[in-house]
Amino acid sequence: MTRPLERIIESLSALTIGTVESVSPGEIKVLLELEAPQATALNTGVPLGFPRINNYVLIPNEVGAVVGMIVWLGVERSSFPKRKGLKDFDIIDLPFPLRKLGLTPVGTLIPNDEPGEGAAEDDSIPLRLDRGVTAFPSVGDPVLLPTPTQLRSVIEASGRDRRIKIGTSPMAGGTTITADPDKLFGRHLAVLGNTGSGKSCTVAGLVRWSLEAAKVEVERAREQTCENLEQTTANARFIILDPNGEYESAFPDLTPRVFRVSAPGMLIRSVRTEQPADQPTSAVELPLEVPAWLWNSHEWAAFAAASERTQRPLLMRALRELRSSGTPSVGDADEVELARHFRLRLTQVESFFEQGPQFWGGTAGKNEIGQNIRSIGNEAQQFLNAHHDLDDRVKKALELVRDSANDLIRRKPERNGFFPAWDRFDFQPVLNSLSGLWALFPHDAPQDRYTEDTPAYFDITKLPDHLELLASKEGGNTPQHIATMTTRIRTMLQDQRLRPIIEPSGETRLRDWLEQYVGANQATNGEVAIIDLALVPSDVIHIVIAVIARIVFEAAQRHVKLNQETLPTVLVLEEAHTFISRHVAFDTEVTSAAQMCRQTFERIAREGRKFGLGLVLSSQRPSELSQTALAQCNTYILHRVVNDDDQKLLGRLVPDALGGLLKELSSLPSRRAILLGWATPIPTLVDINKLSQDHQPRSKDPDFWDVWTLKVTRPIDWEAVAQDWLNAPPTDTDTEAIADEPADSS
Repeated sequence: MTRPLERIIESLSALTIGTVESVSPGEIKVLLELEAPQATALNTGVPLGFPRINNYVLIPNEVGAVVGMIVWLGVERSSFPKRKGLKDFDIIDLPFPLRKLGLTPVGTLIPNDEPGEGAAEDDSIPLRLDRGVTAFPSVGDPVLLPTPTQLRSVIEASGRDRRIKIGTSPMAGGTTITADPDKLFGRHLAVLGNTGSGKSCTVAGLVRWSLEAAKVEVERAREQTCENLEQTTANARFIILDPNGEYESAFPDLTPRVFRVSAPGMLIRSVRTEQPADQPTSAVELPLEVPAWLWNSHEWAAFAAASERTQRPLLMRALRELRSSGTPSVGDADEVELARHFRLRLTQVESFFEQGPQFWGGTAGKNEIGQNIRSIGNEAQQFLNAHHDLDDRVKKALELVRDSANDLIRRKPERNGFFPAWDRFDFQPVLNSLSGLWALFPHDAPQDRYTEDTPAYFDITKLPDHLELLASKEGGNTPQHIATMTTRIRTMLQDQRLRPIIEPSGETRLRDWLEQYVGANQATNGEVAIIDLALVPSDVIHIVIAVIARIVFEAAQRHVKLNQETLPTVLVLEEAHTFISRHVAFDTEVTSAAQMCRQTFERIAREGRKFGLGLVLSSQRPSELSQTALAQCNTYILHRVVNDDDQKLLGRLVPDALGGLLKELSSLPSRRAILLGWATPIPTLVDINKLSQDHQPRSKDPDFWDVWTLKVTRPIDWEAVAQDWLNAPPTDTDTEAIADEPADSS
């Protein structure tokens, strides 16, 4: 009867394929035995391709076994080897071809003492791979083929890392590749690859597989605790910035919140409704609103292209005053608006008072003063006519403002289109009446209660006027210096493409915006928010993306400040090279929108992990990405990359010894990728799980031939396209015609 030790020795000898010939920290050379398999190894009990580039072999040592990746395979001319136990007499010592391998040590296989969370007992992994090599082999040590269990231990993650399945390994007989979301998203992820390589499907799959695995755990906890938990969603938050409008189709069963540019006649469902179980779910469509009062001073400066020296300081002051002043702590909405408006008028009259005779006596100054004083009287009367329920004190103060302004105009009327020269004492009654009106409203804090960056509501249409008011108060050439900036702001505020986005018609509170875009408590309004940016004008798309990303980041910061714990959130940016470009020129005088957008994401990449905000960057041109943002990604999923510049950049992401693995990038088929970084012990070739057709983003290749040969019908309705382009709602006739058309067979 064979003893256990003898069985172990026999099994090891059956797996031995060669011996170590030379050792260095970066390379181990192996001399293969003459009897080593040529193409297919049967030593392990199952057919295994051998030897192959990127396969693994083991070199046992006192700790466990060094794992080596095959990076070189060849034949060298050497002396005929002396075979053990045999006497090769009378053989001429001629050069003999011997097979040799070049290995890169990638880690050490040791006994696994980590529990396999979420896995069945019979599905546990007895070994685990640790990064690095603690004990290098010596010359003459045996080199073994790994058994299926050992190979699985090398490829598969263990313990906590086995939470979500993302694919299989083609180099290890279809071994499952898993990952831990804490590592995948917590330290940022980059998904890189050319168009058509499966990049978008990988991003959509990672979101879906993560949520599905989380919901399984929620259900398991429900069964174990026997609690009747009402919540069926995972407390997860994925915010996808989608420039191409392709991700809505990827999550039809998750009822995502889809924010897109609204147009007249567009149906927007702003309330989530429960749908019957027998009806398919769909997206909840919401208008994309990024109110301009949410923007901070840097975003406003980029929007207005404000110069650093003259325009930017005045813009900061105007934002600070508009956010802070005119917001009483008491009174209804009408009185709040009254206080806001006439506080600005008070500032205006004070500026007239301070500018002196050279302004009062000049033609331009005389007319400007007269027109503004007359407007104050008219506005006071209009407000009295529109609001009959004002407090008596407010009403009397407002009447005094009206009378003092009208009296001044009566004493110095306009003649032939010109007002007469003014005297400093003319302003005093109007100034006193405005000050008396303002004094009726107690305030929460001094004038600077808000900074220029506080997301407090203000009427953005008043910003250009207030800027001109402050410029006139500064005097000198300041009005001329800010003229171009105020013109730009007025032009953009009047742009009908931008108004629905930056100046929503309805009242939006900061709390409501955060709940809609970041997610409600316990994610009761859904785990996925898709920001459809396809129709956002190019003038503001960088600012819109930057504002959303910054608000999400700062909300995560404040959640940590108040609760001393993070709220895990994942921010996904498609076409990242467009918005975090390394080629953006940094101008110290004027901050561009592209520069500001890049700075925002670079900050999130550097600091987001501390506040629970993970970043996923998806790009087809990694060489054009900001190196700061890319360097902060700790995990990479690399699909097919053909461009030389991109390949050279990616080659620097892995150690030199493993660089050969990336030489396959240009020939990877669709859905196959290389996983490397923090989320995997070693760089691994992965066949990404396939998504069903119903769960794929709308990014498949166009089927030219089928359309050309009439196998697929593609009717054209240019009227509908034109109406959509012009933001015109379709007529009833058009709607009926579209409904009667047969469905597309594709």
